[in-house]
Amino acid sequence: MEKNIMSGKLYVVPTPIGNLEDITLRALRILKEVDLIACEDTRKATILLKHYGITTPRTSYHAHNEHRKTAQLIARMKAGEQLALISDAGTPGISDPGYLLVRACIEADIPVEVLPGPTAFVPALVASGLPTHRFAFEGFLPAKKGRQKRLQELRTETRTMIFYEAPHRLLKTLEQLIEVFGADRQAAVARELTKVHEEVRRGTLLELYEYFHAQPSIRGECVLVVHGAT
Repeated sequence: MEKNIMSGKLYVVPTPIGNLEDITLRALRILKEVDLIACEDTRKATILLKHYGITTPRTSYHAHNEHRKTAQLIARMKAGEQLALISDAGTPGISDPGYLLVRACIEADIPVEVLPGPTAFVPALVASGLPTHRFAFEGFLPAKKGRQKRLQELRTETRTMIFYEAPHRLLKTLEQLIEVFGADRQAAVARELTKVHEEVRRGTLLELYEYFHAQPSIRGECVLVVHGAT
């Protein structure tokens, strides 16, 4: 990759959400050629990078340091370095760090190139069997403050809704959705996407709650897809 003093640039690079084969040839090339890779978790990134023999220097960039680190990365790109931003899985900026750095690059007139690639909610939505022509991606619901208010606001949403949820909170979230949306609302839960134990469970909210309540344990990040109000 030819560079000069004015060639600083940010590449936003999606990474696999599970199966390490789900990465593009272009993404691999860029990760090898940039000067630095900003990683949400350098330990997790090492697994992927080592698998493909990528030895590019890396630095941490996550929710707890992104405000402080953004200025440092901007300075490096202004000096002519080219950086790649990756998250633990999927596309940076989608329920992962990335927005602040992209915005800062735009404000500093630093080019930003976003690669297409993996993100968990798209396969979950398509596999759910629910309407895909119009949907609302909600990401993670507020943990505590504002959670019930947001659910009440979504009660009459007519588009298919997509939520991310941690496995230990799935049952509580299904219970709250039943209370607000009704037990008969159609939905699907996708977990462990692209991995060996991938599962997509479909049914009413009550059926999903009963199914997962009977499981000895729930593992893997979950994507919850809920039919809109009719």
